[in-house]
Amino acid sequence: MTTNTPWWKQPKWLITVLITLLLVTGQMQFGILRTLWVLPAAVGTAVVTEFALSWLVRGRGGSVQSAYISGTSTVILIKSPELWPYAVCAMIAVASKYALTYRGRHLWNPTNFSISALLLVTSVPILSIQMGNSPWIVALVWAVGLLIVTRAGVLHVTLTYLLAFSGFAVLRAGLTGVPIATELAPLTGAMYQFFAFFMITDPPTTVASRRGRIGVVIVIAAVECGIRLLADHPELRPLLAAPPIFALAIVGPIAKWAELRRAAPRTAGPAPVAGTSGA
Repeated sequence: MTTNTPWWKQPKWLITVLITLLLVTGQMQFGILRTLWVLPAAVGTAVVTEFALSWLVRGRGGSVQSAYISGTSTVILIKSPELWPYAVCAMIAVASKYALTYRGRHLWNPTNFSISALLLVTSVPILSIQMGNSPWIVALVWAVGLLIVTRAGVLHVTLTYLLAFSGFAVLRAGLTGVPIATELAPLTGAMYQFFAFFMITDPPTTVASRRGRIGVVIVIAAVECGIRLLADHPELRPLLAAPPIFALAIVGPIAKWAELRRAAPRTAGPAPVAGTSGA
């Protein structure tokens, strides 16, 4: 399908720019890649999986750009010294776009699902670097991120999450006695920047209405807050590895499924081509 929209206004290209910026700035300033081999391990696996499944399911080649987004997302978030988690996570992310659907739509953001699944069954570490000591990098990423989500029409999603997270951070500080600055500090981290600008705004896996998106994001922030407050419960301890990612993995698919279930099949709209999802 062709489009007259310039490439710099297309959400998929904007996502590609943002995710590449996060990778480059993170590597230049902090060396987030344990080894450069993780790039071909993740992106290569994503490309092979994308094309194999696309030929199998649709009889045509897949999207290199989509595979690049999935593979690079994996590289940014995982901090393992071994190569296999990158390959496995990239493969799961791409495969989920073909397997985890309802009425032709994705229920999970692919990277969100793959990271959540990996964290539940392994002890693979993920990115948790704070960028507070490098304000120019924070400013650069936030400036580009805000520009991109504005162009993509999802600025309200990012801003709602930031406000909701901040509000619940103040609540947690009041309940636990932890300084407010400490509760707000994760927002300067690369994982939260990735989450707020990229993962939670993924167009194919968010609900359609503006009001619905705002409501879902507030619920996600509330569930994340609950995960942090209930950290002492052994059953929830695995979720502490990445509270926002798990909160989205719980709330997002339920909201999307409920929306699709309410919509009549004839009004649900054309199913997106697998691989158009952000990550």
